[in-house]
Amino acid sequence: MNKINVSVIGASGYVGGELLRLLLKHPNVNLHQATSESNQGQFIKSVHPNLRQFSNKFVALKDLENCDVLFLCLPHGVGMDQINDLRPVAKIVIDLSGDFRLNNKNEYLTWYKLTHPNPNLLKSKVLGLPELHKEKIKKATLIACPGCMSTATILSLYPLLKAGVLQDTPIITEAKTGSSASGNKLSKASLHAERSGVMRSFAPTSHRHSAEISQELTINGKVPQINFSATSVEAVRGILATSHVFLKEGITEPDIWEIYRTFVKDKPFLRIVKEKKGNYRYPEPKLLIGTNVCEIGFEKDLHSDRLVVMSAIDNLMKGAAGQAVQCFNITQGFDENMGLETIGLYPI
Repeated sequence: MNKINVSVIGASGYVGGELLRLLLKHPNVNLHQATSESNQGQFIKSVHPNLRQFSNKFVALKDLENCDVLFLCLPHGVGMDQINDLRPVAKIVIDLSGDFRLNNKNEYLTWYKLTHPNPNLLKSKVLGLPELHKEKIKKATLIACPGCMSTATILSLYPLLKAGVLQDTPIITEAKTGSSASGNKLSKASLHAERSGVMRSFAPTSHRHSAEISQELTINGKVPQINFSATSVEAVRGILATSHVFLKEGITEPDIWEIYRTFVKDKPFLRIVKEKKGNYRYPEPKLLIGTNVCEIGFEKDLHSDRLVVMSAIDNLMKGAAGQAVQCFNITQGFDENMGLETIGLYPI
């Protein structure tokens, strides 16, 4: 079969580099172009040294040519201004920023302090979370991939809310994240002296991903009470989201098992992890580095109606580039696993 011509805009960051790594080895993809305004004309391998075996060069955005699928890896607020010029370039646009994730233009004022210039697209886009929106993704022409911490949180809590087994009480979630989630722009916070040994609560309230989580966990018009916090830890990759929810009376652990087993069935990148012994009894981001897997675990409190739910992903994969390629595969009718078959490394 003929390969699909794809291009990546803003390919010099960590997410862009991870996306290039996946696309360059995808059996049905031809990487047509990759843009970088600050590195135009340079070999991709000069910015992403793990791609040394490839001879592709960065081009300037002004030299962008038509292709089949266009991936946007632009900073928040940039793509929403350029989208009308970019959509004619490709039949399908997959955006990895936060520019089209939310359904309501007013939410952008609240969470991004931006007036959205293309609010009509917020309703027509499809959120790129295949486990919830696979059928819509198949026909989508504008796909907005969700954030890394929101992906981990939504996938772990959606089955419980959908099943209606939770009390109408606040949901409390804390997500721990590695340094790559902040991107590769230099700042004092990214210095080794600042980052080494850190366990820093950088967004105890009001993190932008709260809006995505609330949006996707609103079922049958019922908006959950989401209380979300984000913490930086000393790791390069990985998200571990820990949520505290409260079960309705009579809900047992076997009931929870059945809810999650039903949800993960036929979803190749979801895995339940709940072991009785060993170091890795629950989801562990370290074991998922380089994979597109989301691990979900849980434990019912023996002394109350509390259920602790844990989920882990690689933020650059299932939280960004891997999820984008998964969505790409769905739009083309390919197997969801195509180009994403990596198994995690151990030890690392």
